[in-house]
Amino acid sequence: MAGQAVVGVDVGGTKTLLALVDPGGGVRARRRVETPQRGPEDLVQVLVRELEALLEQAGRRREDVLGLGVGAPGPLDPRSGVVFEPPNLAGWRDVPLAAMLQEAAGIPTWVENDANAAALAEAWVGVGTGVRDLIYITVSTGIGGGLILDGELYHGVSGTAGEVGHMTVEPEGPLCGCGRRGHLEAVASGGAIARMAQEAVRAGRETRLSALPSQALTAEAVAEAAAQGDALAREIYARAGSYIGLAVASLVNVLNPAMVVFGGGVSKAGDLLLEPVRRVVRERAFRRPAQAAQIVPAGLGDDVGVIGAAAVVYRRGRG
Repeated sequence: MAGQAVVGVDVGGTKTLLALVDPGGGVRARRRVETPQRGPEDLVQVLVRELEALLEQAGRRREDVLGLGVGAPGPLDPRSGVVFEPPNLAGWRDVPLAAMLQEAAGIPTWVENDANAAALAEAWVGVGTGVRDLIYITVSTGIGGGLILDGELYHGVSGTAGEVGHMTVEPEGPLCGCGRRGHLEAVASGGAIARMAQEAVRAGRETRLSALPSQALTAEAVAEAAAQGDALAREIYARAGSYIGLAVASLVNVLNPAMVVFGGGVSKAGDLLLEPVRRVVRERAFRRPAQAAQIVPAGLGDDVGVIGAAAVVYRRGRG
């Protein structure tokens, strides 16, 4: 394996990243491309093209690639490599992505839920190195999660375990992208934060956000306003963090992890988001598991998805 590497792919709703990752988790070359919006066939074509460009960039051949790992939005079946119906990828339903990509690229291919892959990455070479019981939560456009239990990624009987964003935290709350009400993703994701800001501005609340056009009222804009002392922006992040804290408190009570790791674009707000999470966990969870669970930001940044996808191959392809 010393002369070989793995290509990790992180498929997002708007962008897709590819990287050549060595057996130590080091990224040797990267590519970034907009995610095709016309269905899985287009994505496969783009990935094969970008794979060739990546290998050329790294001075490698296909024969040097041990396998191709793909982190894709769930729900999906990691055993069969079938992506069921991800809310943020239009036109996808029961897509045999692993088989399609393996046939097109000619390289052994494995598919994993993107948040599960990120959990593997943080447990492998990130902030959770050496931690055997870890929950990874990504907060971005949506909210996802991955569970590392006793050193192994936990999939559940149907392969869909870890869907933290679809825990119910507000039974009569807003409609989630999956079609059900009150899920965590509907009240605390980047999209939810943007929606809360837009609603507050329309209601005439006093905030510097009112100077922005509606399309510019993103979670990032709200975080910037909060950092500048805007009371409404801080209130919105505190509300989102409190909802996430409710979910984490339940997870802490049920799973008793050593660490809860937060990644994704919205989590880059740091303590603005995480302090309300920690406060609610202290208030709601049992004392011992709450004290045992470190709640920390992820350590691998934007590389977490591609490193995690590579980790899937190194783990599942080693035999």
